Amino acid sequence: MTSQISQRWVAFNTLLTREVRRFIRIWPQTLLPPAITMTLYFIIFGNLIGSRIGEMGGFSYMEYIAPGIIMMSVINNAYANVASSFYSAKFQSHIEELLVAPIPNVLILAGYVAGGTARGLCVGLIVTIVSLFFTSIEIQHLLVTISMVVLSAVMFALGGFINAIYARSFDEISIIPTFILTPMTYLGGVFYSISLLPEFWQNVSLLNPILYMVNAFRFGMLGVSDIAVEIAFAIILVCIAGLTSFALYLLNKGTGIRN
Repeated sequence: MTSQISQRWVAFNTLLTREVRRFIRIWPQTLLPPAITMTLYFIIFGNLIGSRIGEMGGFSYMEYIAPGIIMMSVINNAYANVASSFYSAKFQSHIEELLVAPIPNVLILAGYVAGGTARGLCVGLIVTIVSLFFTSIEIQHLLVTISMVVLSAVMFALGGFINAIYARSFDEISIIPTFILTPMTYLGGVFYSISLLPEFWQNVSLLNPILYMVNAFRFGMLGVSDIAVEIAFAIILVCIAGLTSFALYLLNKGTGIRN
C-alpha cells in the first residue's frame, strides 16, 4: 500500500514538475506578456479613466479594480496553460506514454491542473507586484484571498483541460478564450460594481461564475463585495466538483484521445 502511494506520488510530482518547468522555460511567452498587459490595464483604466470616475465602493478606482485585474490574470493563465499543454501532448502523440503507463486518470488530471494552477498563481503574484507601483494593497482577509485565488485557478485549469480534450486543432484552443472567457471576464465585475447595472443585467450577471470569484477576491483584499462570500465559495466548489467529474468521465471514456 505504501509502495503504491509512493509510486503515485512520484507520477504526480513528475507531471507537475514537467508542467512548471515548461512555463518557466518559456517565461518570455508565459509570464512576461501578462505582466505587460496588466500594466497597461492599470495605466489606462486606473490612471486615465479612474481619475475621471473617482471613487467606487468607498475606494479609489485604482484600488477597486486591482483585485479584479489580478484575478483576471490568474484565470486566463491557468486556463491557457492546461489547454495548450494537454493539446500539445495530444498533437505530438506523447499522451500515449501516459495512457499506457500505470497512472490513474485522476492523477493525470491532477498533474495538469496543478501545473495550470501554478502558472496562474505565478502570474497573479507578478501582477500583484506590478499593482504595488500604482496603488497600495492591504489585505483584509488573508484566508479568503488565498483560498479564492487558488480555487479560481483550479476551476479554470479544469476548464482548459476539457477544452484541450475536445480540441482538434490549435485554432479550437483559442475559440473558447476569445468568444466565451474574455466576454465573461469583462462582464464579471472586474472594472465595475454590478450595483451600477439595471436590475435585469444584475440578474444576468449572477449567472457568470467569474463575478463570484472577483467579488470574493475583492472582499478578501478590500473588505467589500457585491456578492455574499459564502455563496461565492459554494458556487465555485460546486463548479469545481462538476468540472472534475466531467473531465474524469471524458478521460475514462477516451474522448479526443483514443480516437
